[in-house]
Amino acid sequence: MPSLFRGLVDDAAVFPPGSAPVPAAVVAHRQHREAWYSPLVGPLLVPADDIDELRPLLDPGERLGVGIIGEARQVASVLPVDFLDVRQVEAPVAKRGEDPQPGLSSLLAIATAFPMLDLYAEVPLTWGLLSALDAMAEARAGGVRVAAKFRTGGLAAELFPTPVELAAVICACRDRSLPFKLTAGLHRAIRHNDPETGFTHHGFLNILAAAMAAADGAEVVTVAERLGTTDPVPLIEAVRPRRSAKRPLWTGFGSCSVVEPLGDLRALGLLASEVSA
Repeated sequence: MPSLFRGLVDDAAVFPPGSAPVPAAVVAHRQHREAWYSPLVGPLLVPADDIDELRPLLDPGERLGVGIIGEARQVASVLPVDFLDVRQVEAPVAKRGEDPQPGLSSLLAIATAFPMLDLYAEVPLTWGLLSALDAMAEARAGGVRVAAKFRTGGLAAELFPTPVELAAVICACRDRSLPFKLTAGLHRAIRHNDPETGFTHHGFLNILAAAMAAADGAEVVTVAERLGTTDPVPLIEAVRPRRSAKRPLWTGFGSCSVVEPLGDLRALGLLASEVSA
């Protein structure tokens, strides 16, 4: 697995639209962890309310790697978890139109007791975004392992940011040396229209190429061009030479499917075995 794709896809099988039962998600995650493509896969993402459901599902001595998702107070109430390998926590810090600072402060407080956890603060792409990014960058400069998290889809068209909107956010994170994570709608590599909903989804290869451009100093318009293209050729040409490098800015994304992103990477010839064939 090329370094560029390691840990790219967190296993969000229990979340919509997949909505797998927790027992089935644990079984499938074990299979991912034992497969040849295991380096692609990050932790199993689990709602804070479902943590106790995991205990009877584990084999003796098993330390399942998980990320805990929920409001900051919910996450704080279940930590520490002695029977799991908790790697990260993710919490929404505000609803659209709300001040994100109080919620962000609650999330950052978790770092006081658990400084080795990766924290992801989900911020709406609305009012208060830049001040929240400033606060995260300041906390990160002080040693807190915090990063931003943004949604790139959902059940309504307005939940899908435009290429320009997303490019502006990526560049804002770049300007603050702030990593970011994405979630929702990112199952396929290339930007496309879903015939069932009519929504246009971002492609994860578009985002990877855009993050590379941003890290290299590109302006918003150039980053947006990479996000908006539906032609895989320029994206492959941008990504292929840097497969052995560390992924810049973008930590990865949560997906209810691991198989779909993997299949697209194979079909595009971006994994080592296909490239060397």
